[in-house]
Amino acid sequence: MKILLHMCCAPCAIYPLETLRSTGAEVVGYFFNHNIHPYQEYRRRLETVQQYASLVQLELVCHDEYLLEEFLAATAACPSERCRYCYVSRIDRAAKNAAELGHDAFTTTLLYSRYQQHELIRREGELAAQRHGVRFLYDDYRRGWRHGIDVSKGMGLYRQQYCGCIYSEKDRYLSAPPRSRKGTP
Repeated sequence: MKILLHMCCAPCAIYPLETLRSTGAEVVGYFFNHNIHPYQEYRRRLETVQQYASLVQLELVCHDEYLLEEFLAATAACPSERCRYCYVSRIDRAAKNAAELGHDAFTTTLLYSRYQQHELIRREGELAAQRHGVRFLYDDYRRGWRHGIDVSKGMGLYRQQYCGCIYSEKDRYLSAPPRSRKGTP
């Protein structure tokens, strides 16, 4: 089976790639993460995915597109729905490319993270599969969470500290809003 593996970052790809390869599948990595912020973070994640792919002899397809304005236009009115947009845009692009490249199936490393909305990812993967006529390969890769962390550290790979979008960057670095003191607005 030939599988396109959407990779959000290198550390999250370790366990899913090992799992897929252990079944005898031929895996091709796919990088499309257009909304990572800031741009320097986007570049660092892309370069780390390329480094990892080289280390593990993984064929890699990269769509090196930084579409911050498109992401903001789609999410600014309702930032609480940003994850849905993020999942749909990346998963749909992966499904489209899997179909165009003649893969039997596609999956995503988003299924590895304990911090993602797992059922939403699964649902959007299945919908994208229907739209593009290619199978969505679902697996709960969260069981390999610790393994992926340990291996990525051992390989010296860059490990980011937030999901990637401008909103998750804000959540990471901005502590709770300051409380007003009595007598001040």
